[in-house]
Amino acid sequence: METTTARAGEQTDVVPEIDDPSKVAPRDARELSRLFFDRLAVLEEGTPEYQYARNTLIEMNMSLVRYAASRFRSRGPEEREDIVQVGMIGLIKAIDRFELAREVEFTSFAVPYIVGEIKRFFRDTSWAVHVPRRLQEARVQLARASEELSGRLGRNPTVRELSELMNLPEEEVREAQLACNGYQSSSLDAAVGGGEDGEAALADFIGTEDAALELVEDFHTLAR
Repeated sequence: METTTARAGEQTDVVPEIDDPSKVAPRDARELSRLFFDRLAVLEEGTPEYQYARNTLIEMNMSLVRYAASRFRSRGPEEREDIVQVGMIGLIKAIDRFELAREVEFTSFAVPYIVGEIKRFFRDTSWAVHVPRRLQEARVQLARASEELSGRLGRNPTVRELSELMNLPEEEVREAQLACNGYQSSSLDAAVGGGEDGEAALADFIGTEDAALELVEDFHTLAR
């Protein structure tokens, strides 16, 4: 491990030159991060020294992303990789906005940024049908309110009861209930029981053919 100054001619503390920042132990990363943030505050953005300090901070603190991503173990392997990538965006945002003058540990500052970025990723990509963000957030609130009232009342709550607990108009509660249907979808080719042959596709139970549709092309052709 070598040391280097930030800029020639400046009277500054030296910063360590780390061969592989990603292998720095979390305890050591906590102490080294303070030194690198101190240097980052006085370096000119865009210089090689600035980029080195910033990139080192990112690599040293990747363990924070892995820690935050571990909260979402139920996701599949492919989605877990996406979670880590999204979490890295949160880490970078935290590094760019952190100031030592805040007198808080960087870990305490960064984790909410990382988790927040991951939750936004779920909110924007997990829905099978896109619904307004306010209804996505209302769905989470609705689930909590329904669980609380069901346990308290011993039955499914009414819209009015949910409205009072959520402090929302009844119409918005109904909208949130309807929006819940857009979170997951099923293929029309999904096999379900109940057909004459013992098994049928979901599409067999939804709607019928409209014979009038066949006339559309005829009317269009004969319109002239």
